[in-house]
Amino acid sequence: MAGGAREVLTLQLGHFAGFVGAHWWNQQDAALGQATDSKEPLGELCPDVLYRTGRTLHGQETYTPRLILMDLKGSLSSLKEEGGLYRDKQLDAAIAWQGKLTTHKEELYPKNPYLQDFLSAEGVLSSDGVWRVKSIPNGKGSPPLTTATTPKPLIPTEASIRVWSDFLRVHLHPRSICMIQKYNHDGEAGRLEAFGQGESVLKEPKYQEELEDRLHFYVEECDYLQGFQILCDLHDGFSGEAQRNIYRLLNTAFGLVHLTAHSSLVCPLSLGGSLGLRPEQPVNFPYLHYDATLPFHCSAILATALDTVTVPYRLCSSPVSMVHLADMLSFCGKKVVTAGAIIPFPLAPGQSLPDSLMQFGGATPWTPLSACGEPSGTRCFAQSVVLRGIDRACHTSQLTPGTPPPSALHACTTGEEVLAQYLQQQQPGVMSSSRLLLTPCRVAPPYPHLFSSCGPPGMVLDGSPKGAAVESIPVFGALCSSSSLHQTLEALARDLTKLDLRRWASFMDAGVEHDDIAELLQELQSLAQCYQDGDSLVD
Repeated sequence: MAGGAREVLTLQLGHFAGFVGAHWWNQQDAALGQATDSKEPLGELCPDVLYRTGRTLHGQETYTPRLILMDLKGSLSSLKEEGGLYRDKQLDAAIAWQGKLTTHKEELYPKNPYLQDFLSAEGVLSSDGVWRVKSIPNGKGSPPLTTATTPKPLIPTEASIRVWSDFLRVHLHPRSICMIQKYNHDGEAGRLEAFGQGESVLKEPKYQEELEDRLHFYVEECDYLQGFQILCDLHDGFSGEAQRNIYRLLNTAFGLVHLTAHSSLVCPLSLGGSLGLRPEQPVNFPYLHYDATLPFHCSAILATALDTVTVPYRLCSSPVSMVHLADMLSFCGKKVVTAGAIIPFPLAPGQSLPDSLMQFGGATPWTPLSACGEPSGTRCFAQSVVLRGIDRACHTSQLTPGTPPPSALHACTTGEEVLAQYLQQQQPGVMSSSRLLLTPCRVAPPYPHLFSSCGPPGMVLDGSPKGAAVESIPVFGALCSSSSLHQTLEALARDLTKLDLRRWASFMDAGVEHDDIAELLQELQSLAQCYQDGDSLVD
């Protein structure tokens, strides 16, 4: 890995995490494919942070996500567990065989119609016995066999998406996918429902050794490993199923406490209004139309936010390491943070960035994405903010000489100064880190069609003709250590104390003891206390 790429290893644990991850990797891959587009800024984000180079048995270079994912039996659809870049041993033996060869192929699941154009990297065995690998175009500076960029993909219909592998358009390394065969993704029986079940799985030598082997494989080839970013389902046994609210509550509480204990930073991601028992309306985005019951939609929005708030440790120039980002946000034991985003960021024709920011007034501009309620009236202790996809010509106000600036933002001479000044006005005295990027967020198919080419009145997102699919958008994203977490974590603890655990013996039978629940409550309350000082309104 050239120049010390500050590598990050991604772990995806669970099926909804797989949905978010599939969108995330499609977005990374779309950005790679645009590297030769003269309209796109080059060099702002370093793909080597997330990707690794490799080589097939026939010497062809590959570029695949540095990824380990775990999911349940039945979640792969037509995707092979070993991926499509490297052939298996049986195929190698078939190629070495010089006699007559008859091949019988059977697919357990038909390939999603949307993926029919996705070129296979496996190649074919020609009639002369020579293995011929199909060529896949790649972006500037990126090795081959990273993705299929032609022909232009279709937008999948919601009905065609059953599992995350139905729309993943990125080739994975054979060591990426780890399937848990003892539990089923679909059906009434054999479900991974409780936290204790998931904990027990990773204590089994088979899965423990398999996971450790994959971790060693990826970690030992890194020059400078920043750390691990983990996408983990909280509602089920990866942290149960979401249909059972009591299980969801217990799994969420156990997941948050255990993740906090073993991580530098934890951020719940959800479009729901609450982490507790009482359901609340999903969040609203002014310029998005999404179906909150569809994982395909919800995960796309969360992946877009994730692609934005993780920018600081993926930058080519002046990056902030994962360690420093976590230290800034998690001081005094505040390891849980909230996320928020404006998707897309509204900038009408003729407007400058100061014009757009002034329209928000004094309200917190972003939509909350951590099921902790509205951020208005809460205190922010520290924040990391990223605004991306705004053309440089719009960064500052172009005032006529002699005209007094209408605000302090309009007097700023750089976009970075505008953003920093805005955050200082919104949250005086708060430790803030801000980044301004030209690179937009890619939302090309298979990203769902959640917005038209025009968002706010007159705003054209990426120059697309009216009615055409939007392929890139500006996004404003933030990670925040917020006093709202005090109320959220306290409410979670109160809901737990109301439970009659005798009615939920099946959860306890999965390996959780009554003492574990008592300890869980204590840990939740202690965590909530870390955020108590900011419960009142900021002066």
